[in-house]
Amino acid sequence: MTTYERSETAPRLSAAERRTEVVDAAVVEFAKTGLDGTSTDEIARRAGISQPYLFRLFGTKKELFKAATEQSFREHLELFERVAEGKRGEEALRAIGRACLGEALTEPNRLVGQMHAYAACSKPEIREVVRDGFGDLVACAEQLSGLPSERISSFFAAAMMLSLLASMHLLDGSEDWAAMLLDECVATLTGSPPARGHWA
Repeated sequence: MTTYERSETAPRLSAAERRTEVVDAAVVEFAKTGLDGTSTDEIARRAGISQPYLFRLFGTKKELFKAATEQSFREHLELFERVAEGKRGEEALRAIGRACLGEALTEPNRLVGQMHAYAACSKPEIREVVRDGFGDLVACAEQLSGLPSERISSFFAAAMMLSLLASMHLLDGSEDWAAMLLDECVATLTGSPPARGHWA
């Protein structure tokens, strides 16, 4: 029987460290095909463990998806706090916007992974995780910037559009309509739209 346990010469990890590795692997794999389309065998292979051990750590694929979704939102929250440190108002929000745009261009699968989480909200357990995570992002941006609700709303509308375009592999602006929307997203997120077509 094939397993994917690490060799005996590899350093032994604690259960908590192994869970972290598995969640990291799950974030990557779930971003490709979502909750229903991703096999735990693929995640176990990427994490370098056996599939039975994966289930010993998380119980079900849904629990692992929840953990991956929680981590994704937590990492975005930490990103918001890090780039906005010492800033206020538009300066803080635009710093967050530049960071989001930079991530979208360099690691688009992270945004696509969140789109899979939104798509899985028909499942109550996933919906609760997504509501909490997205709500924390909105509250964080509002608190860090101190800007009115209209500005926060337009910011997150642009961020969601960016995620949607990432899921369609259109962050290169290869379609005219996508380039137009990207211009508007960038203007809303950062306050400084680039020249049309200069995306990738």
